[in-house]
Order: sequence, then C-alpha cells, then structure tokens
Amino acid sequence: MGRVIIPYKPRALQTEIHNALKRWSVLVCHRRFGKSVLAVNHLIKAVAQCKQPRPRVAYLAPLYKQSKAIAWDYLRFYAQPIPGVTFNESELRADLPNGGRISLYGADNPDALRGIYLDAVVLDEYAQINPRVFPEIIRPALVDREGSALFIGTPWGKNHFFKLYEEAKFSDDWYAATFKASETGIVPAKELEAARNLMSQEQYDQEFECSFESAIIGAYYGDQLRQAEAGGRITSVPHDPNIQVFTFWDLGIGDAMSIWFCQRVGKELHFIDYYETSGEGMAYYAKLLKDKPYTYNRHYMPHDAESREIGTGKSRRDVAEALGIRPIDVVPRGEHVDDGINAVRAMLPRCWFDEQKCSQGINALKSYRKEWDEKRGEFKDKPLHDWSSHCADALRTAAMSDFDHADYPSLTMHTQFDPRVIPRSITSNVKFDPRRAQ
Repeated sequence: MGRVIIPYKPRALQTEIHNALKRWSVLVCHRRFGKSVLAVNHLIKAVAQCKQPRPRVAYLAPLYKQSKAIAWDYLRFYAQPIPGVTFNESELRADLPNGGRISLYGADNPDALRGIYLDAVVLDEYAQINPRVFPEIIRPALVDREGSALFIGTPWGKNHFFKLYEEAKFSDDWYAATFKASETGIVPAKELEAARNLMSQEQYDQEFECSFESAIIGAYYGDQLRQAEAGGRITSVPHDPNIQVFTFWDLGIGDAMSIWFCQRVGKELHFIDYYETSGEGMAYYAKLLKDKPYTYNRHYMPHDAESREIGTGKSRRDVAEALGIRPIDVVPRGEHVDDGINAVRAMLPRCWFDEQKCSQGINALKSYRKEWDEKRGEFKDKPLHDWSSHCADALRTAAMSDFDHADYPSLTMHTQFDPRVIPRSITSNVKFDPRRAQ
C-alpha cells in the first residue's frame, strides 16, 4: 500500500500499549482514557500490515448501535487518508485497497459473526459482552489465520472480564495492564474532583479507579448475590441422585434458550446446573435433558410456551411434550415484570448455586440491571434487554411458579423419550437410536 500517514498522535501510554500488545491482550482502562481511539487505530494498522490475503479485522461492542456511536466516526476519520479506501455505512465497514476490511459489529447479534474469519479483533467494553460470544464464535474465527484479540473495558463487577484479566496477569502469552485515572494523569485533577462530587463512591471507583470490587450500578440482584457469596451459598452444590430435579425455562429461538436445574432440599433450593445456547430447536433440548444424569419431577416454562405457530398449529409445549419433555407446567405471565423481580429477590436468600456448573448463570444474574436513560441521565423503571435477560427470565419462571411449596407426587423414572411420536417437521437434524430409547 505504500507509506500512509494516519492522523493519529498517540499519547505516551497509548504508544506504550501499541508496542507491548501480544496476540492476546487485555486492558482495564478508566473512562476517557482513549481506548476506543486506540482500538480503531490498532485495527487499521493490523489490516494494513497483515500478510494474509484478504485480511479481515473487527471491532465488537456490546450492542450494534454502540459500535456505530463509538467507533464509526473514528474509523472514517483515521482511515480516510488511505488511498482508495471506501466506506459502507449501512454495513459499518471500511474496505482497503489491499483487499482488507474493517467491520464493526454488536454482540447483541452474534449470529452475524458466524462463518467469518478474522486476523484481529477488538472486544470493547468486554465486561458487558455475553461471555459465550468469544469462545463459541470469535475464537474459532481466529484459528486458521492465527488471529489476535484485544479485550478492553472498564470493570463491571467480578464477572468474566475480571476472570479473564486475573488469568491473563499470570500468563506469558498475554499482555495485561490496568490504567487508573489517579495514575495516568489524562483526566485533569479538577475534572476528577468534579466527577467524584457528582458520583457515588462505588460509581467513581468503578469508572475512574478501575475497581472490580464495586457493585454493578443498577443491578437488580446485586445485594442478594453478595449475601449469597458472603454466606457461602455459591460453592460446590453436588447433584443428589435421590432427589428429583425441576427445570425452569426461558424460551428463545434466535435469542438464547435458558434452563435452570434445581433440587428442593428441605427449605433450601439447590441450583445444581444451568444451560444456555441459541439457534437450536426443541429436539436439541430434549436430547440435552435425556443425556444429563437427572431424574426430573416436572418442567416449568413461561407463558409463551402456549403460543401456537400459524403453519403447524402446534405450541412449543406441544412439541416439547411430543419429544418426551413432560410433565410441563406453564407459568402465567405476571401483570408487571417488577412482580417477578421481587419474587426472585424473595427467593434468593434460600438459594444455593453450584459455582462451576452455574457460573454462566451467576454471571448473568449479577449483570441483570435496569436500562439507562441517556437523555435524562437516570435509570428507567424496566430491565435492560441484553445477554443477561434470558437467564434472569428463566429464574423468574422459577420464582413465579408453585414448585417451591407444591407437594408433587414422586416420579421414579427419567423423562421418557419415544422416537415414534416425534413430529416429522423436527426430526431432520436430530438422530435417535430406537435401541437406546427408554
């Protein structure tokens, strides 16, 4: 491409970071550090200097609209001097004359990333990105070209970003660094003091001092989960094979399908497992339940399990029962979402969670929070719909059901699966061996 001058004058710390980055890097940065500018220029350099044919690099934010709001103007400004570069705003991408491409994505539509290859990726505000996105979608896209990943963001409690940073600090394959406002000198002292006067101490510590100890602002279940951790109720909670298991669902197709697995032990509720994925039909979950070593009492699904498809006339409850997921109880929809949230809050003090098998669910519950109103500068009185919503909705199914106090008859068999009653429309992608059917 020849020599091109990009109008980017990095600060001393940004220069230090550019020179220190490895294939895998994680940066914990305070607000107004300049991480998004750093990220965009990192990608421009990566795509321009890549030796692979048709290089591809990507910027990923928690939401697609965030990618456009945060990075699109920066990308146009800094890449504009490249001769022959073209910009496609409808697809949020820049095409370079060497055949390379810089694309902006949102983690709220992870399926748009499936099937692509990448030479480099930046995951911005990684603490707010669904932790499934990187290992399931992004990491495979980096394999064949040995691409690199840069994780950047501000803390959001001790979630997957915290875990990643802690592991990276002790790995020779990673570059990990934290940049606090009190140490970088980037934000003037008088501005920091003004921010401190307007923010709570927790908010200030999180946003400017990169504290992972601060609670997630606006989280619905933060206090209850901190109490669970302090009380030792997030620990090893083994499955008791002598006690039947209840399941609680949030139903999705394009969105994630979430399932909690729980055993009642006296007055305690033992959540022994959690599962979530997306893009699968009910037959997939029927097999999932069958493969787990649990004896089920019953399965609770939300009200939309009764919704019928126009083409087949069948509800998802019908399909699930035909596949052997039974008995199913449908939990009525509450009049207000706050009723369900309050029911979960009331239930959580008696809940125990397996730290390993429920880690994804625990992480989502910690992140479930109110939606922020940018115009008014305050939280809205409703939940933010993001990757954590499905898990929280599944637990709300549990809290709104009668499983906690109903005296159901004991069921002595595993859920039965009869391949002869599986609807023809859903058997194409799932293989059942009649010799192994119970």
